[in-house]
Amino acid sequence: MPEADSVLHPIVISQVMINFAARHGVDADTCLLGTGITDADLLDGEALVTRQQEMRLVENLLLALPDVPALGFELGLHYSVSTFGIWGFAMRTSRTLRDAVVLATRYLPLSTAYCRIHGFDESGLFGVEMVADGIPRHLRQFLLERDMATGINLLNELGLSGLQLAAVEFRETPPYRERIAALCGLEPRFGSARNALLVRAEDANRPLPMFDPHLVRMLDDQCRQQLQRRQVGGVAGQVRQQLLGPLGLVASCEDVAGALAMSPRSLRRKLDQEGTSFRTLVEEERRQLALRLLEGSRMKLDELALQLGYTDTASFSRAVRRWTGCSPGQYRRDRNPAT
Repeated sequence: MPEADSVLHPIVISQVMINFAARHGVDADTCLLGTGITDADLLDGEALVTRQQEMRLVENLLLALPDVPALGFELGLHYSVSTFGIWGFAMRTSRTLRDAVVLATRYLPLSTAYCRIHGFDESGLFGVEMVADGIPRHLRQFLLERDMATGINLLNELGLSGLQLAAVEFRETPPYRERIAALCGLEPRFGSARNALLVRAEDANRPLPMFDPHLVRMLDDQCRQQLQRRQVGGVAGQVRQQLLGPLGLVASCEDVAGALAMSPRSLRRKLDQEGTSFRTLVEEERRQLALRLLEGSRMKLDELALQLGYTDTASFSRAVRRWTGCSPGQYRRDRNPAT
């Protein structure tokens, strides 16, 4: 699995933080100061940001609200399964909570988690431990609390409120322990040897209400592909970042090279060294977005072609036939028979 720092995050994670701040009287400009995130990014549901940008937003939030107790824990309760797109959907359709935790851990960089996470069994209980040692010290308690609270929310959602937490454990004892107890609905065990959420083992092994065996493998594959697309390591990752961000899929090799402060020749050579090409990267991104839009939207084919950077609808249709073996219209009808 790639390092979390090398994976882009969807803008919705930042939007949740900004909306949360607004409830406490902090405006968006204060939250975004020095992040490089723009108002246009916030309005673009497909925008992606780096972990460094997110961390600067967190710093701004802490500076703006220094006296709010359990700020991170309160924020974490505003993240839901739907916040995380395909990662959350994949967890929701897993067979059991235990399976959902395995999948979540495998594709953890697609989430908002900063802690390292793993599942464990102990005396009839199943637990999820969160290790915060790798988080910068000045943000550690806030982000640990956010991850713990998000985990509680996800557990409740996955079980449709049918799961009961057996225990919540914290290594440290913060001065606002009563506030955390009130927010999570039970008295945590402070001063424990770990930070963890625990449920009964039988609850962890019970089939989840949204389990769909037909979707499990497909969504696992989708998570793997999304994780690959969001990586920013290497030149290929930087090119993907430009194609998915400011330049868009209409960008030429020259456009992207200019944005990366190198010549087109150098860009092509570096991509070749990484075993890919500019054309291949554009094709991969176009294919992924095209199939998603055909399945999930009613956009006309000429609009889709324009959105994806094709010169005409015929070129777009030929591309879809090459990817799927059928026309765009047939592909859409096969996946949406009711339409």
